[in-house]
Amino acid sequence: MFPFLFVVLLSLSWRINASALPVQEFLHCLSLRSQNSSIAKLVYTQNNSSYSSVLKSAAQNFRFTTPSTPTPLAIVTPLHAFHIQAAVYCCRKHGLQVRTRSGGHDFEGLSYTSSYKVPFAVIDLVNLRSVRVNVEKATAWVESGATVGELYDEIARKSKTLAFPAGICPTLGVGGHLSGGGYGLLFRKYGLGADNVIDARLIDVKGRILDKKSMGEDLFWAIRGGGGGSFGIVLAWKLKLVAVPATVTVFTVRKTLEQNATKLVHRWQSIAHKFPKEMYLSIAIARVNSNEDEEKMTIQASFTSMFLGSIEELIPLMEEKFPELGLVKEDCLEMSWAESNLYTFLYVLRSPSETLLNRNQKSSISKTFFKAKSDFVKQPIPEPAFEGLWSKFYEDEAKSASMLFVGFGGKMDEILETEYPYPHRAGNLYTILYTVDWEEKENINSEKFMSWMRRVYNYMAPYVSKSPREAYINYRDLDIGTNKINNSKRSYAKARVWGVKYFKNNFNRLVKVKTIVDPQNFFRHEQSIPPLLLLRKRSDLKNHLSS
Repeated sequence: MFPFLFVVLLSLSWRINASALPVQEFLHCLSLRSQNSSIAKLVYTQNNSSYSSVLKSAAQNFRFTTPSTPTPLAIVTPLHAFHIQAAVYCCRKHGLQVRTRSGGHDFEGLSYTSSYKVPFAVIDLVNLRSVRVNVEKATAWVESGATVGELYDEIARKSKTLAFPAGICPTLGVGGHLSGGGYGLLFRKYGLGADNVIDARLIDVKGRILDKKSMGEDLFWAIRGGGGGSFGIVLAWKLKLVAVPATVTVFTVRKTLEQNATKLVHRWQSIAHKFPKEMYLSIAIARVNSNEDEEKMTIQASFTSMFLGSIEELIPLMEEKFPELGLVKEDCLEMSWAESNLYTFLYVLRSPSETLLNRNQKSSISKTFFKAKSDFVKQPIPEPAFEGLWSKFYEDEAKSASMLFVGFGGKMDEILETEYPYPHRAGNLYTILYTVDWEEKENINSEKFMSWMRRVYNYMAPYVSKSPREAYINYRDLDIGTNKINNSKRSYAKARVWGVKYFKNNFNRLVKVKTIVDPQNFFRHEQSIPPLLLLRKRSDLKNHLSS
């Protein structure tokens, strides 16, 4: 018995030491590389009492905060660029993978966890969040750790007629959001957030700080929509600000099935993309209690818009383009552009501007347990298909499910799909975001909610884009494919399964960039762009990607 016990204890001791050793070596390396020992105060290991709270502080999808979720060996919260440079160097030296977190909104938690069960560290950019607005030049430098809300608030403080075309959720981290594209209330007028990035500062795999000029045209192209975590760590972005009127108009009109919602949704999808560029249009679909009988459930469609103009200009436009909705002056509100983001996000009136700065704001896709998917629609969906879809919302798992339709057209039709990595441009009527969320007590049965989402997604297959069935990288979905855990000759083939859905033909150009700037695939995760490891010559690379 004693020899056996000795072997077990020895084995256990080896495992503990093996897991502890990389952390100690990593910390020692950081201290040496960061020029002083102060970085120790910015690093949280699993033995630190604050580790758990720091890890969960920016976790938006609580599916990835359970005890079974793989956690990082260390969380680094840098104050300066040289802290990040040190962390990158030390992770490479000691065999740790890197996850970079700005706002924690990655739908599959890839900015702070890993399904690969490999040793990794999180570089959390929460302390790098400055925003500097230049009103005269209509530009802004924003660090990746800032939120979209913090960016909007600073712009609004400096100017009532400048804005930036990014997302409506104020807790989005700028770094991840711009890395994947970033659409919001102004995208039909000015394009995506990534379309309006004019410079950047990036730390590459060698620890160099590169700007637009020094990183080169291809890498600068790739980081503006090619997804986060593949090419390096973007420290800051230089943005081109855009003009908006001091007052914009918003409205939300809600219609149930009993109020002709199906026909209105069907009509909307054929005209939304034809509205003037100054109009943002969306529909939120969800199950609600019927007004006629509170014990009966029905489907409600909430038609929401933001218009860059006054109520007096909007009403005749709606009467001409969409009279069936019956919009009247009393449905409309005038406010500033910054306020319109909060209205569209929260559906509440006159939120205090400080709400933009609240990094703990909760929604159906933040600070909850959820699963999400996305689609792009190129042809109007028939009415009977909608009726079949509504039936799925009466199932038990759909009590907190929703769908968001966002109309395309405008500027999005004018930008070539190869101009930036984000390819979903002309030809799309609208995009769909599917979400289902649940409570903590229900998470033990999370698979039933996940299954509901997959059933809905499968049902929609005949009515959405095909060959490939397109998806949005910022609505990350591991169901559509994942990379191999280790570098191998099959990495490209595995990645291409999901890659063409997010990027279409731009995927090959992204692979080319990756092969050149990070050939050993240091910056990698479950859906990162892979290099072509076995093709060493650039001529081979060119021939492979063009075949």
